[in-house]
Amino acid sequence: MTPLTPAAFLLLLLCLPEAPPAAAAGDPTPTPWPPQFHATMVMDYHGNMSIADLWYDWPGGRNLHVIRYQLADDAPYFDNEWNNGTSFFYTPARRSCRSAAVGVGILRPDWLLPGAVYLGRRDAGGFDCHVWAKADFITYYEDVKTKRPVKWVFYTGRIAYVMNFEVGAVLEDAAWQAPEYCFNKDGGTITEAADGHDDSFIPRNVL
Repeated sequence: MTPLTPAAFLLLLLCLPEAPPAAAAGDPTPTPWPPQFHATMVMDYHGNMSIADLWYDWPGGRNLHVIRYQLADDAPYFDNEWNNGTSFFYTPARRSCRSAAVGVGILRPDWLLPGAVYLGRRDAGGFDCHVWAKADFITYYEDVKTKRPVKWVFYTGRIAYVMNFEVGAVLEDAAWQAPEYCFNKDGGTITEAADGHDDSFIPRNVL
């Protein structure tokens, strides 16, 4: 199964029709993401382990995943997404880069609200969580007390454990700039074949 890029996942989410309200009256609703945050996550994809730093900047129209696969000599790997629909995937250790233009931007802070189905309260590693499912893509765990995300389970089996969640954290502007080898001499983007990495932070393929 070929994983889609995060940008393609956003396109698919935006194209999905809203599900009719399924939650019973009084059921909680998921807390929208803060406009800016930094999250550190441990990722488990069928035993393939990685650490991912997610920088989310809704006012800036940008979203950056910095992914370090276990014992990878060429870590880190960057998935840099922009609200103009452009994404860059690059590995500085290899000086490899490719871009994608899908015509949609990053997830809105309230992306989980439309069509989320409440599944009840469950334990997640000692955290008492509200749990929602979204369009057969994701099962989302949110701490009852703090409203912070705790765990995300994607339909492919990838699990993200949220280890740290810093509301309001902002990455300096220079860190968002795609490297020069992502562009040709005329300023256009360079598209290369995948370099062996799974460049989907959120793996999915239901097309």
